[in-house]
Amino acid sequence: MKKYLITLLGVCLLCLACNNSEATDKAEILSLMKAQEKAWSNHDLHGFMQTYWESDSLKFYGANGLTLGWQKTLEGYQKRYPTKAESGTLKFTIDDITKIESNSYHVMGQYHLTRTIGDAHGVFLIVLRKINGEWKIVADMSC
Repeated sequence: MKKYLITLLGVCLLCLACNNSEATDKAEILSLMKAQEKAWSNHDLHGFMQTYWESDSLKFYGANGLTLGWQKTLEGYQKRYPTKAESGTLKFTIDDITKIESNSYHVMGQYHLTRTIGDAHGVFLIVLRKINGEWKIVADMSC
């Protein structure tokens, strides 16, 4: 009986540790999303892109199709949002954050741009992976 209780206690502690780790991951991801809102709203597209994986393997899928690579994704943003009037103020609504595996999550949500030239909004699905101790967006589908 003692052996059973010790095993049960160990399993419970492991579950608590896993849940705490997942809560920490989600808090870090939400913080990353807040940093994106701030950079975008300051028309700092380069700063906004710091949350993306700086790799030629980054994937962005939007209205213009698939874009591969960090630099090409940045250039696409710069072309579509050349001034503060186009970029406006960004606000995310996060609908779901789901763990995929130990070092990756997907986030589903909505983006809202408040702009003098007319507001814009849409939905997104991003995949984040912890790379060198930092959460990075490795794939983004926005429309």
